[in-house]
Amino acid sequence: MPAVDKLLLEEALQDSPQTRSLLSVFEEDAGTLTDYTNQLLQAMQRVYGAQNEMCLATQQLSKQLLAYEKQNFALGKGDEEVISTLHYFSKVVDELNVLHTELAKQLADTMVLPIIQFREKDLTEVSTLKDLFGLASNEHDLSMAKYSKLPKKKENEKVKTEVVKEVAAARRKQHLSSLQYYCALNALQYRKRVAMMEPMIGFAHGQINFFKRGAEMFNQSMDSFLSSVADMVQSIQVEQEAEAEKMRVSQQELLSVDESVYTPDFDVSTPQINRNLIQKAGYLNLRNKTGLVTTTWERLYFFTQGGNLMCQPRGAVAGGLIQDLDNCSVMAVDCEDRRYCFQITTPNGKSGIILQAESRKENEEWICAINNISRQIYLTDNPEAVAIKLNQTALQAVTPITSYGKKQESSRPSQNLKNSEMENDKIVPKTTVNVPEPEQLIAPGTPIQFDIVLPATEFLDQNRGGRRVNPFGETEDDTFPEAEDSLLQQMFIVRFLGSMAVNTDSTAEVIYEAMRQVLAARAIHNIFRMTETHLMVTSQTLRLIDPQTQVTRANFELTSVTQFAAHQENKRLVGFVVRMPESTGGESLSTYIFESNSEGEKEVPVCHCVYEHFVPK
Repeated sequence: MPAVDKLLLEEALQDSPQTRSLLSVFEEDAGTLTDYTNQLLQAMQRVYGAQNEMCLATQQLSKQLLAYEKQNFALGKGDEEVISTLHYFSKVVDELNVLHTELAKQLADTMVLPIIQFREKDLTEVSTLKDLFGLASNEHDLSMAKYSKLPKKKENEKVKTEVVKEVAAARRKQHLSSLQYYCALNALQYRKRVAMMEPMIGFAHGQINFFKRGAEMFNQSMDSFLSSVADMVQSIQVEQEAEAEKMRVSQQELLSVDESVYTPDFDVSTPQINRNLIQKAGYLNLRNKTGLVTTTWERLYFFTQGGNLMCQPRGAVAGGLIQDLDNCSVMAVDCEDRRYCFQITTPNGKSGIILQAESRKENEEWICAINNISRQIYLTDNPEAVAIKLNQTALQAVTPITSYGKKQESSRPSQNLKNSEMENDKIVPKTTVNVPEPEQLIAPGTPIQFDIVLPATEFLDQNRGGRRVNPFGETEDDTFPEAEDSLLQQMFIVRFLGSMAVNTDSTAEVIYEAMRQVLAARAIHNIFRMTETHLMVTSQTLRLIDPQTQVTRANFELTSVTQFAAHQENKRLVGFVVRMPESTGGESLSTYIFESNSEGEKEVPVCHCVYEHFVPK
């Protein structure tokens, strides 16, 4: 051990400048030691605080590992192995927590406490003795100054004796305090070396004991467990890398598609439209009224489910019912200068919701899907086949037919057509087996009117001197609507499909041919808009009434209706032939085709009954 510098106690009484200079060196060393000890104590307290935090952290970690099992993960399938592994790790962490707690206690006793005792005992003692030595030195200086001022000429033995005693007491006190101070400074040179090494010995012993206990705990069984867990993690990582590579390849394939996938209305001129849909899903803009004249549009996700139109906002768990599509009607509408809007109308004629699609293709497919669903095709055994058959029937209807007989021969193997012919025989009795050609029924190139009232009809009504319809739903003559029809009044909800001029009214085949041409024209020109109206059958007239304003849109005298029939296969399609006088003196024949919410065979018996009892023979 190297020699330690000391203050000579023999020189304390003399208190020479050399002794004072050496004392200042010891005092500077004690001050530096005090600063360093404070910094070292802060570092050791930080280690102890970290160890305490480690105890709390491991305790919290053990609780969180056990809490994994109690979490209700939405995708928690296959977590049983993970749960069991975490339970085992929780036990290991609990054991480590015990070791950390013991280590924290040992650090507090063998590392922090010794350095605190050194600071509070040794360094504080040196500081106190320094202050006492300074006070004693000051008293000695004052007594010596007083002694030096004793007069030479007028000596007073009594005063001199008192001053001498005071000097002796002050010098003895200074000598005593200096000896104590010198001894403390000399001892500090030894204590500081012990104080620096003793806490680190406690720290080292605590860590060694901690690691020994830990090594005993992590025995061979723990090594095998960690090895199995490592193998499991490695297998998961391999699977993850394979899945990541698969998703990367899939992502590249998905991003290599044509730019048309991202363009909303890329194929606006010739879109590929699927008209056989019985279910549809996608984002649409829903129109909401916020005031008398103000509206807002909200982009929502819509999908069909059976006969219902559902809506599911973003973030919602499930969708909600927006509209019942059974027996409803759908048509394209112009709304607020927006493109691709369509409206769904309820069976009772009330205006439903207005939606906007993002492209022409989406718009027409939504209209086709809702139209197919409204016919309750989804209730059949094979709804896809039924939808395809109906649309193919509409498209094949545009094929030129040279002979109605040839059409029957080509479809003779179909048993359904035979059954429909039998039903047609029951509805409209045939007086002859000779079926006229289509050209004899309707002239080729005859225009089709898709509005409910023809301008020519209005002109004829005015020339005939008939009653003018008041725009407020009132009539000029109170006897027009209800009084004359009091004997019979039956109303049906129908949608107007179209009307066209015909050549004859001698057979119901003219109605079937008109149905075929009207449906074909709608399919070719993508016309889905239909005007919903109320068909009022009375004892004298057939009236078409606007369901919103109750204004009579068209009025036909029952005596002018010469034929009426329902479609042979789709009983919801009905039509009738009307004979109307012209301004030139002749007569014209027109056929009106409707789609009913109910089976058309319900309207036909009513018309038969009215025709038999109220039309003059």
